[in-house]
Amino acid sequence: MKAAVLLKSSLLTSLFVISSCATTKYSEDISKNDYSNLEAGRTYIVTMKDGSKKQKMLFRNVDGDNIIGTAGKKDSTEVIIPKSNVAAVKDRSKARVVAGATVIGAAGVAALVLSSTRAD
Repeated sequence: MKAAVLLKSSLLTSLFVISSCATTKYSEDISKNDYSNLEAGRTYIVTMKDGSKKQKMLFRNVDGDNIIGTAGKKDSTEVIIPKSNVAAVKDRSKARVVAGATVIGAAGVAALVLSSTRAD
C-alpha cells in the first residue's frame, strides 16, 4: 500500500513542478513569429540574440520591425527592441501559474487524503 501512495504522490509532485514552469515562448524561427499573440498591457521577458541582459517589458505594440513597450508599469521609459535582435519572448503570467498550482496542489492533497483513508 505504501508503494501506491508513494507512486501517486510522486506523480502529483511531478505534475505540479511541470505546471509551475508554464510559459508562452516565441522562438528564433522568425517565419513563425509575427508576434500577434503578444497582448498589450502584459509583462514579457525578452531574451536577446547578442547575449545581453534579458529585458523585462510591459508590451504595448509591434511597429514594423520593432517591439515597443515600457520598462514597467511604474516606469514609463519607452523600450524599443528590433525583432531581428530577439531570441525569445516569454510570458510568465503569475496568475495562470498560481491558479494551476492551486488546482494541482488541491488535487494532490485530496488524492493523498483519500489514499491514506483507504490504507490499513
